[in-house]
Amino acid sequence: MNFNHFDERGNAVMVDVSAKQPTLRTAIAEALVRMSPELLAAINSGGVAKGDVLGVARLAGIQAAKRTPELIPLSHPLAIHHVAVDFEQDAASGVISVKCTVRALERTGVEMEAMTGAALAALTVYDMCKGADKSIAIGDIRLLYKEGGKSGVYCRKEGP
Repeated sequence: MNFNHFDERGNAVMVDVSAKQPTLRTAIAEALVRMSPELLAAINSGGVAKGDVLGVARLAGIQAAKRTPELIPLSHPLAIHHVAVDFEQDAASGVISVKCTVRALERTGVEMEAMTGAALAALTVYDMCKGADKSIAIGDIRLLYKEGGKSGVYCRKEGP
């Protein structure tokens, strides 16, 4: 496998994308938050002491996507044009699927921004609910979809 974040001597480097032409890039990533169905019901009814859990998590995810270059050392600073964080819930199993969509007209992809947004939104759900239940689990952070650039479209085939 060829890893493009290393030079010929094995040193970590930021990939030079200056010769690439900007194209519209889109990425959608997901993180799953598992909790008790009772806690999920409390989130939905506004019964969590810290307030609007999903509203705060949405803002945290948007902010995280925009700040990805400060968190991931070799990622490029990008002019992001759109970030959305959405939640799908399975009340019976107590699972929240956090989905983060990012778009930009750029020379490099926005996958890391989408994954960072989904992960931080999920962590924010944990932070706001940990006083009620410390057994909340976060996992399955993954890219679901990407398009733009020379590698074309990627769409994850297996389900959640």
